[in-house]
Amino acid sequence: MAEPKTAELEAMAARLEASPAYRVLRALQRPTRLDALPDGARVGLYLDLETTGLDREQDVLMELGLVRFGYLADEILGVLDEVEAFEDPGRPIPPEVTRLTGIEDAMVAGQRIDDERVREVADQAALVVAHNASFDRPFAERRFPWLAELPWACTMRDVAWREEGFEGGGLKALVMANGRFFEGHRAVEDCHAGLFLLSQRLPGSGAPVMRALRHSALRREVRIWAVNSPFETKDALRERGYRWSPGARSWWCDVAEQRLAEEEAWLAENVYGGDPPRLPRLEVDAYSRYSRRVPDTPP
Repeated sequence: MAEPKTAELEAMAARLEASPAYRVLRALQRPTRLDALPDGARVGLYLDLETTGLDREQDVLMELGLVRFGYLADEILGVLDEVEAFEDPGRPIPPEVTRLTGIEDAMVAGQRIDDERVREVADQAALVVAHNASFDRPFAERRFPWLAELPWACTMRDVAWREEGFEGGGLKALVMANGRFFEGHRAVEDCHAGLFLLSQRLPGSGAPVMRALRHSALRREVRIWAVNSPFETKDALRERGYRWSPGARSWWCDVAEQRLAEEEAWLAENVYGGDPPRLPRLEVDAYSRYSRRVPDTPP
């Protein structure tokens, strides 16, 4: 029996979509391929890694996906180039990682990512984007230290998904909420899924996702540590958005640069009884955000 043609399948999908009892997901299509960068456009990199585990100090990468794309302020124009490569981690891949990623020891044995090829694809990049950049950036910079010289953004944390009506920030869930599906946990496929998200509009505000991401990534913040805060203020700090650092035994929070004076006044009144100490702080921007250069412990 012959396979139905695209028009027939779309007609079936339209009939299903007309009923509230069904939702239709279409396969994710890769973005348009660009032969050259149009005038006025900039180069971005979408990066994804598969690693031997979650420990940023002990584990290492075993697969790199890197997609070079062209963009304007609000628009993804298309893909220019990409790298999809394995790297032998020099150790057996844990079984739980193989179950998650599908990557086996034989697939990476003797493999090495071509550094010059990565440099070529990254040439003139104005921005690196990842989904959960706080995971990918430390691993990527350890393997390719020059990536620390570029600004980074995160499609998971630099877009207000929940405020726009989405239930979570996972890559697969966001793609499905936008009517598509893909086979995840392979690095370059995750990159194309992230680019798909950047090409969408947010349902609440109507803003292009790329614009929202860039606006958030360009923010300047100050990480402030509420050192020696009284134990009884922990609930107020948590409600305020502070996080606990076990290593420093201190609460910390990232505050917009223009709100620093307001935050210091709040700490003085609600934590330190009107007489705050000189609190440790560290400036954070797109060049340092999500990297190991912004620690949980005071500098």
